[in-house]
Amino acid sequence: MADSDAESPLTYAQTVTGIAEFIEVAIHTILYVRQVYPPDLFIRRKKFDTPVFQSRHPALNEYISGAVKALEDELLLGIVDKVVVVIKNKEQVALERFIFSVQQMIQVEPYDKESKVENAISPKSLGQYFRSFLIKLSMIESQLGQLDPDDDVSFAILLELKDDKAPSASQKSDPPPWIPAEAQHTTSGASDEAELHLIRAVNTGIINLSLAVQESEEKLNPARDAKDPKEKGPAK
Repeated sequence: MADSDAESPLTYAQTVTGIAEFIEVAIHTILYVRQVYPPDLFIRRKKFDTPVFQSRHPALNEYISGAVKALEDELLLGIVDKVVVVIKNKEQVALERFIFSVQQMIQVEPYDKESKVENAISPKSLGQYFRSFLIKLSMIESQLGQLDPDDDVSFAILLELKDDKAPSASQKSDPPPWIPAEAQHTTSGASDEAELHLIRAVNTGIINLSLAVQESEEKLNPARDAKDPKEKGPAK
């Protein structure tokens, strides 16, 4: 990308692509930092001018990239409310939810999504914001502490849409199909005792993005009876 393009305002399509790319890098970072998989499964890379860790497992990478591509399709439609990376224990109870909240600031017609948006930030500035997101995310263990290794944790990627819509852009078999999420894994399934910590936010002038992490009541108070994780929620 030429310097002039890097300094000019973002288009709607650039913003969506940038957010999707960042979320993919952030998911790998979350899996590494929260030790969902062993450290030797990851390789050190550089993205957004900062060191990051990427999984070396082909099947895991395919799942993440497929989910993010499907997410990008829904972002282009402007119907995404939140993307949630939920970390759960062996009983499938949510322990932590990493919540990417999306707020559309403008409405753009499909034919106008490649046009530069006046007063939007530049691609270069967006990359700098994403760098600060990743730096804060890499230090999140000092805030959250370590997960219990006996929990045998796993993760899932959830998509929460506006107005309880169903995913509509990705109907092919190539991206992984979205299936109904367990209600306890969603943000609406969190109890009042859950604790939310804001990590970072950016106002692009087109789409606002914030990242927060929520510690569940079950993680904070493991001695209490866990809620029924089998209760089903709306399609995600």
